[in-house]
Amino acid sequence: MRVGCPKEIKNHEYRVGLTPGSVREYIAHGHELLIESGAGIGIGADDSAYVAAGAQIAKTAEEVFTRSDMIVKVKEPQPSEWVQLREGQLLYTYLHLAPDPEQTKGLLESGVTAIAYETVTDDRGGLPLLAPMSEVAGRLSIQAGATALQKANGGRGVLLGGVPGVLPGKVTVIGGGVVGLNAAKMAIGLGADVTIIDRSIPRLRQLDDIFNGRVHTRYSTVEALEEECFSADVVVGAVLIPGAAAPKLVSREMLTGMKKGSVLVDVAIDQGGCFETSKATTHADPTYEVDGIIHYCVANMPGAVPVTSAHALNNATLHYGLQLADKGLKAMVEDQHLRNGLNVHQGRVTNRPVAEALGYEMLEPQSVLAA
Repeated sequence: MRVGCPKEIKNHEYRVGLTPGSVREYIAHGHELLIESGAGIGIGADDSAYVAAGAQIAKTAEEVFTRSDMIVKVKEPQPSEWVQLREGQLLYTYLHLAPDPEQTKGLLESGVTAIAYETVTDDRGGLPLLAPMSEVAGRLSIQAGATALQKANGGRGVLLGGVPGVLPGKVTVIGGGVVGLNAAKMAIGLGADVTIIDRSIPRLRQLDDIFNGRVHTRYSTVEALEEECFSADVVVGAVLIPGAAAPKLVSREMLTGMKKGSVLVDVAIDQGGCFETSKATTHADPTYEVDGIIHYCVANMPGAVPVTSAHALNNATLHYGLQLADKGLKAMVEDQHLRNGLNVHQGRVTNRPVAEALGYEMLEPQSVLAA
């Protein structure tokens, strides 16, 4: 199979779908690799590194999309990209379709078969291709929150770790999954006072054991959310419903009870955001203010640290990518977890949360693949 990797074009996105190391693995499996010139510059991999790995260099993205049987990316295709996709072609990347009707419509019209990293599952019920970027985003959320909290950036002017004689800043993390766990680790490392809110009591028990009393845990209720948000300097939104739009857990009305200059960091923004006042921002202009509260809602947070995040992503996506290149659609027929990643196939939606969020009829992946 000819596997293509175009350069990412989303604002300040420096990651790359295939590192030179991943290219070598595809080559070893007998595949032909086509990499757009400059695709790896953001991680310090120039065209010569890809040539040394065995890839061909394409001068334009159009050449990659035209000549490739399978496209491997990082972020969801932009409008100029989805119009170049076609029926019979595989697209393997993050999609986040539930809050994005325009992209969904574009993919359906193209006829492409689109596999979303964020809905591929594993035997433990996890999301193995989303996890590494959730780890990165969770850790970055505290860096971003701490920076936005500085007075010169519009924040309250609080140092999260405090100093002797002055209390530390307070961080509230909504959601105790991978993002929440990593956000809490970073916040504790800075010396902040940290509370994690979650709806799963077993998960709260796990977190209590992991942190050995160094964080506070609370069961998620409206009252708990209000109390913790009102007292926080930084609130990290870390909730996830796989494939679906994120629930709005912090209303605009709640902002009036928060400290002026406190910070909301919405890591769920790829799925529409978990704060009512969230809107996607970019690394070029990452924050905005609503009712005196600073919002950080960058939709590709890991793009800020592309060397770390591109290699972490490739480590996770390579296994399933090779299956797709080796077997094509048969790979999804044989592997339920990879099949769960199928979101769109030949003009039909094959993921239930996406279909329910956007009002499409949902076809079971097994049935469309069998056809």
